[in-house]
Amino acid sequence: MSQHTVQPDTYTGWQAEKSGFIGNLSGVGFAMMAAASVIALMPIYQHSWTAALVALPVAGVLLLLAYGRVMGLAAEEWVLLAVRHQISVATKRNVFMSGVFAPATKDGEQPMDLPGVLARLRVLTAPDGLGGSVGIVHNPVEETYTLIARVTFPGLALIDTDKQNTRVRQWAAFLRGLCKEDGAITRIQVHQRSLPDDGAALRAWTTRHISPDAPAAAVQSLGELMESAGPAATARETYLSVTLSSARARLAVRGAGGGQVGAAAVLVREYNALQGTLSSAGLQVVEVLSPRRVAEVIRSAFDPEAQLMLAARAAAATNPGHKGLPAGVDPALAGPAAAETSWGVYRHDGAWTVTYQVRGFPHSEVYATFLQPLLRPRENARRSLSLVYEPLGPSRARRELSREKAKRQAAGILRQKTGRAESEDERREDATARAQDIARASGQGVVRMVAMLAVTVTSFDELETACAELQADASDAGLELRRCWGAQDEGFASAALPLGMGLPPRRMAL
Repeated sequence: MSQHTVQPDTYTGWQAEKSGFIGNLSGVGFAMMAAASVIALMPIYQHSWTAALVALPVAGVLLLLAYGRVMGLAAEEWVLLAVRHQISVATKRNVFMSGVFAPATKDGEQPMDLPGVLARLRVLTAPDGLGGSVGIVHNPVEETYTLIARVTFPGLALIDTDKQNTRVRQWAAFLRGLCKEDGAITRIQVHQRSLPDDGAALRAWTTRHISPDAPAAAVQSLGELMESAGPAATARETYLSVTLSSARARLAVRGAGGGQVGAAAVLVREYNALQGTLSSAGLQVVEVLSPRRVAEVIRSAFDPEAQLMLAARAAAATNPGHKGLPAGVDPALAGPAAAETSWGVYRHDGAWTVTYQVRGFPHSEVYATFLQPLLRPRENARRSLSLVYEPLGPSRARRELSREKAKRQAAGILRQKTGRAESEDERREDATARAQDIARASGQGVVRMVAMLAVTVTSFDELETACAELQADASDAGLELRRCWGAQDEGFASAALPLGMGLPPRRMAL
């Protein structure tokens, strides 16, 4: 009698967004192409060779800017980034120096002193409905509110195939449940970072639980073992961020009291409603971060050397009768003392970070564990991985996929008219798009997703080695990375922090 063997599920079908104005050309690129055509035709109408000597080089430069590629970016986009960066450098806007006193707001509250795109954020305190309080990150520009929970999971590599498939399907069901019309939850972020572990938490737990009758030799041996192994250990922290749009939840916010208080209450209610699905997917919520814990997460990303001190403070705070500083950091002290953005590196306090965006997922079918190479522990570097999801409602998903279908059909007609054969990559993309539309029509959800990676070192000499190791591990996972040239500070906010940032409000051209 043969026993049926459960096969692990495989995954594929990631579809890159393409929002070129015509084909792969952006609006600026199309304008350059049109201008180049007009300029190239002017000498013909004027019957002037002199005009041709001037017009043809200008037209060639415009076409090069429109169709050229520089490190994965369109040439015109690269030029715009370079100009913006040079203006930022000339005006010293790429340098952040923390003030002794951050300016207070009109209501007298002391805001966090953060650089760049993070300067707009505020940490609010809201009741969790169970007698405690949670920290809510408020973005007043986008009118969003983000709740952050630290979670643990049993992993996928060491469990049987049936459980592995079930957990991944439950996570898919969690995302699909958010793909509803005018849903209040606009963004989900999964963030994992690797941090050094000095063993302070382990020693504190051991001190509380060791038996008074334990042999002295055993206690001494255990202490020596923890002292030697602690500094070399690596800990992983995983966070789940849930972001609510107050504009999309306007009626619910008004019913909960309106304003920031009402928005925070609605967000806490929505999060509590999701906990059952999270448990089914194997995710266990360790804690919902308080304002001080939110500030600690931000501080440890900007200042990696503070992580050991903060871990020791948190371990000491668990001891009965502790009278020192509570765990976490005052939100006003969450930011770095200084930060500087260069073209390809972000320097903050005593560390350097390089951020990458995943521009291509594997074309072949992969298992659910294909991202594991990215999370390999490294002694010389700390890594952060952020997956940001934006659930689309049925109506918007239908419009987006219909727009993509129309663009592909137009590109196919253009290929036929110009006599260019369809490449195998284009055939594969068309088949993937059709399969995605069929899945949507059958009731599946559609989400926009971006993956961001960051590598941080405390010695500049080790930076390029750490970057090379990350790119090699990404290649093993079948990922195509692109360095966030000219936007390392914004990339850091998306990749190294669990604040629900990372997706642009509009579709960007590839």
